[in-house]
Amino acid sequence: MEYTELLKKKDFYNENKNILDKEIVEKIDKAFDIDFTYNSTTIEGNTLTLIETKAVLEDKIAIGGKSLREIYEVVNHNEAFEYIKKSIEKLEILDEEKIKDIHEILTENIMQGGIYRNTDVAITGATHTPPTPNEMYKQLKFFYDDLKINQEKLNPIELAAWTHAEFVRIHPFIDGNGRTSRLIMNYQLMKNGFLPINIKVEDRLEYYNALDLYATKKDLTPFLNFILALEKERLNEINKIILQCLH
Repeated sequence: MEYTELLKKKDFYNENKNILDKEIVEKIDKAFDIDFTYNSTTIEGNTLTLIETKAVLEDKIAIGGKSLREIYEVVNHNEAFEYIKKSIEKLEILDEEKIKDIHEILTENIMQGGIYRNTDVAITGATHTPPTPNEMYKQLKFFYDDLKINQEKLNPIELAAWTHAEFVRIHPFIDGNGRTSRLIMNYQLMKNGFLPINIKVEDRLEYYNALDLYATKKDLTPFLNFILALEKERLNEINKIILQCLH
């Protein structure tokens, strides 16, 4: 029932979004891009504030007292998101090559991106331990096979939630798995006519717990509901602006 309601909201958005003034759309998009980059990098430990993130991305201002790595993390995340938008405009599907490209953009000037790990890793605070490299390669093969199958099998919200949860469970890269997972989740949402969502720093406990439950029990429901609520919130925000323009 909730998904049916969400579809109605999505359809209303897609049918009426063109009435929004170009300047309003640009303002909304820019604000989201900065907020998304800030939250996604902060979740991973970046110390730039929202205002500092805006200064770096919008005003191209260098921030004193911050490491080059943190600056690159913010700049790269924004560029990776732009790359995703362009890929969707070209109707390109999400596959292994695309995910490696996204990771490479994310880690530019920080580390060699787009290369899978050959060592064990641990996720801080999680009860789940990612697979060893040999097992990881087997699971990645299944992931990319399922990625094709699930395009048709799952509804777009399920697809986005599963793509994120399963990819981060496998944890194929040494670093940048969380940021990559949130970007490819939004790839699936946007490709299917939904709005990209932003997982906020203050919601990270609920976010981590839902992902951990999936990783340990393969129960996607809490994470699916988490994503569905965020998408509903985003659509409500934009549709409210559209309704104001219609009246």
